[in-house]
Amino acid sequence: MKLTRHYTLPERLPFDMKLDFNRREFIRTTTVAAFAAVTVPSVLAKTEAVSTVALVGCAHIHTPNYVELLKGRKDVRVKLVWDYNDGRARENANALSTQVAKDLGEVWNDKEITAVVICSETNRHHDLILAAAQAGKHIFAEKPMGITGRESREMADAIQKANLLFTTGYFMRTDPAHLFLRQEIAKGHFGAITRVRGSNCHAGSFKGYFDGPYRWMADPAIAGVGAYGDLGTHKLDILMWLIGDVDSVTAEVKSVTGKYPGCDECGEGIIRFKNGAIGTLGAGWVDVQDPVQLLISGTEAHAAVVNGKLYYKNDKVRGANGTSPFRSLPKKLAEPLDQFLNAVGGKKGEPLVTPREAAARVTVMEAMYQSARARSWVSL
Repeated sequence: MKLTRHYTLPERLPFDMKLDFNRREFIRTTTVAAFAAVTVPSVLAKTEAVSTVALVGCAHIHTPNYVELLKGRKDVRVKLVWDYNDGRARENANALSTQVAKDLGEVWNDKEITAVVICSETNRHHDLILAAAQAGKHIFAEKPMGITGRESREMADAIQKANLLFTTGYFMRTDPAHLFLRQEIAKGHFGAITRVRGSNCHAGSFKGYFDGPYRWMADPAIAGVGAYGDLGTHKLDILMWLIGDVDSVTAEVKSVTGKYPGCDECGEGIIRFKNGAIGTLGAGWVDVQDPVQLLISGTEAHAAVVNGKLYYKNDKVRGANGTSPFRSLPKKLAEPLDQFLNAVGGKKGEPLVTPREAAARVTVMEAMYQSARARSWVSL
C-alpha cells in the first residue's frame, strides 16, 4: 500500500464553485430582480445538495487518506464516526469535526445517513456489511471484502438484494494504462492473449508499515491474508478485470524477516484463466523495487508497464512501437471513494466495483492460499 502514490487528494469538485453575484447590479431593474426571485433558489438548492454518511470503523491504514478526502468534499457531510475503539473513533471524529456514535444502532437507525464508509478490520466486514445492507445504507468497504469467499458471496447477495450502491478500494482501475489496456483487449487488438504477469510489491516489512496501530494487518486471523493477499488482491483484480474469470490456481507464499509470526511476507502464484490464458501474480512487503508491474502478451500485441510507464507493441496502433512509452492514454479516473460518493450523490455511470467482483477476488485469493498450504492446484 503506497499511500502517497495512490491516494493523493482529488481536485475539488464543482461544488466548491461560489456564485458571484453583484448585489447592486442585481436589484437595479425589476426584471433582474424577478429573475433572481425565480432562478436563484433553484441554483442554490442544487449547489447545496449534500449526502450524509457515516465512517464505520477506522482501523485500516488508508483511513487517514479517506478522512482527508471526505473533508475535501463540500457535497458530503460525515454525521457520525463509529469504532469499537473509542480513542480511534474520537480521533477521526475530531479530524472530521463531527460526533462519535454511541453504538452502531445509532448509525443504522439514522434516516439521514444514506451511506457508510467501512474501514474496519477485515474480520468485522461480514457483520458490518450485512447490517448496513439490512439498514439500507450504500456501502464503501475497504478491500478485501471478507475473510472467506463464502462470507463474501453472502455479503454480495445481501447488497444486491437490497439494491444498494457498493464499491471497494481497487484504485488500480483508475490508472490510465490499465484503462487503455482494457479498451484494447475489448477491441480484440491483442488477438488471443497467451500469458499475463502482474506484480504489486513494496518494502512495508522493512519500513514498518504494519507496526503500531496497523499491526493487525499482519495478523491473517484478523486481516484474512498476509502480504501476498494484501497487495496481491489489487493486481489480481486488474488481471481478472482485463482477462476474465479464473479456472484454477497454485501459489507459494513465505515469510522473510520473521517479524510478523504466522504471516507471509511475499508470494508468487500461477493462474489458469477460463479463456486459456496463463497468468502469474507476485506480491509482497519485502521488495526494494517493483519495476515491472504488468505484462500482457498476445498473438497480435504486447504490453508492459515498467516504472509506471506503458510500453505497447502493436503494428496496427499508431505510436505503439514497443520501445518508447505509449502516451495516447485516457485520463485518470477519480479515486474509488470519490466515485462512490459521486454515485451516492446521484451521478450516473460511475465505474463502481460490483459486489460480485469483490467477492470473486476473495474467492480466488482464498484458493491461492489453499494451494500454497496443500502444495497443489486448486480449481474454482
